[in-house]
Amino acid sequence: MSSLQRLAACVFSFALLIGPALSAGGYERVSIPISEGTITGVFYRPAGPGPFPAVIALHGCGGLWREQGMLSIRHTDWGERLAAAGFAVLMPDSFGSRGLGSQCGVKDLTVRAGRERVADATAARIWLQQRTDIRPAQISLIGWSGGGSTVLAAIRTDRSPADGRPDFKRAIAFYPACRVQSESPSFAARMPLLVLMGDADDWTPAAPCSYLAKAARARGEPVELVLYPGALHDFDHPRLEVRERENIAYSANGTGKVTVGTNMAAREDAMKRVKAFLNAP
Repeated sequence: MSSLQRLAACVFSFALLIGPALSAGGYERVSIPISEGTITGVFYRPAGPGPFPAVIALHGCGGLWREQGMLSIRHTDWGERLAAAGFAVLMPDSFGSRGLGSQCGVKDLTVRAGRERVADATAARIWLQQRTDIRPAQISLIGWSGGGSTVLAAIRTDRSPADGRPDFKRAIAFYPACRVQSESPSFAARMPLLVLMGDADDWTPAAPCSYLAKAARARGEPVELVLYPGALHDFDHPRLEVRERENIAYSANGTGKVTVGTNMAAREDAMKRVKAFLNAP
């Protein structure tokens, strides 16, 4: 084999080594300053010079990662999808950054939706607003399950930012736990909110979210709730067979057992709604 052939073989082998990571990921890992240090995150940047609108995406109780350091399938799907639609996407890692694994079975949380995770979302907004390739007044929030609960806490009128920077523009919550906010007499949404969930969800049931949305609309707040008939928790996952999960800290029936799974009709409708909602003026 000639020197040129050996070089070509090495380049080919290297491409095989790094190719899957690049094509499957399309993101970079970043560090986000917070008051007590830093947290890590995943950043998807669209093609082109920008500046871009952005989305801060907040993971659920399972965290960002799956086995072998791979970004979870749901977050990969949404990150690539939103970036392809022209949005920069920042996913702060609230659990892994603090040495925590899945929190789905933990009752006494140390990283709470309404406190530490709201602070993480604020830090992520500031990190984005310091970049020249981001439109500082066009940063929205999206969250799933526990991340959706963080969205609800973050957009309350009594938690408006005091840092002098532009606020979040819009917010989307996939199947959040709405009970805490629905029972709070001081809850009021300060920006447009879209809540997407299944009416068969036995992990974060729809009733408290229905109450919250109805009360918000009665006050004139731009809150929309979409309930998908027969859809379960995790309905937007690209490929999750319907199955039962055990050892969940908080389930609707108190048994610690819940049912999760993809609903393709709900998923496809939700993808359309998310894109239209984020692009609204």
